[in-house]
Amino acid sequence: MQDPDGREVASVARGIGVATNNVAEYMAAIEGLERAADLGARSIQVRSDSKLLIEQLSGRWRVKNPTLIKLHERVRALLNRFPSGVSFEHVPRELNREADRLANRGVDEWLAGPGKGYRAPDPSPALFEQDSS
Repeated sequence: MQDPDGREVASVARGIGVATNNVAEYMAAIEGLERAADLGARSIQVRSDSKLLIEQLSGRWRVKNPTLIKLHERVRALLNRFPSGVSFEHVPRELNREADRLANRGVDEWLAGPGKGYRAPDPSPALFEQDSS
């Protein structure tokens, strides 16, 4: 998190276990919004390389997934804690390296701790036979 002058005031890196990318993006937004509100921010700019997150939070895209609906409601409630305004910005992944670094750190810490025994599932079988010609 940065103040209006671009100085970092806080960061969050926490593993959440096994989840989809979309759930992880929503959880990151929730963590960031809670932290910003706790620090006394009155306005906020939510920046993410997740187009889905930004478009859903800005109201341009509908939320259909039941899990994301619950997370979306939680984020929308948190946004009420910023009386001076909220804005959303999609940031290309290559310009969002710090957020990517923090996400990777959270995953690594989870794998080293609570997720130590996690084993990725085997890949799904092919649905169609490959053409050998």
